[in-house]
Amino acid sequence: MSDEKNLSDDLNDMLGDAKEGAKKAADKAEEFAEEAKEKAKETFEDVKESASEFAEGAKETFDNVTGENKKVLAGVLAIILGPLGIHKFILGYNKEGIIMLVVTFILGFITCGLGAGLTGLIGLIEGIIYLTKSDEEFYNTYQVGQKPWF
Repeated sequence: MSDEKNLSDDLNDMLGDAKEGAKKAADKAEEFAEEAKEKAKETFEDVKESASEFAEGAKETFDNVTGENKKVLAGVLAIILGPLGIHKFILGYNKEGIIMLVVTFILGFITCGLGAGLTGLIGLIEGIIYLTKSDEEFYNTYQVGQKPWF
């Protein structure tokens, strides 16, 4: 019987050690889970902030690129091909572009080309105005504000 008692005591000791080990493991797992949760929360905040910064930067870049490209293109075309009104078409002013084109050809035909000088002068002045404005000012005036002349 004493052997059984010793065996029973040994089994109880081992069972107690196993329970204690399991409790320590559970506590450690809970600690790791809490740390992982905090790291995930920090990572989520970082990703959220980065995504927000990226979206803002992308919007700013898009706004600058579209405004600047039209500004330079319209300005150069106004100076070079002003009498044809191509710069008006680039900015979306189709009616004004057609007016410049018709006036150039009709006055040019009637005055043997001198009328094209008038629309050429208008194009030159507009091209200089376009190119001397800041990107934001150009965008707000000619693309948002839709100001077709000077």
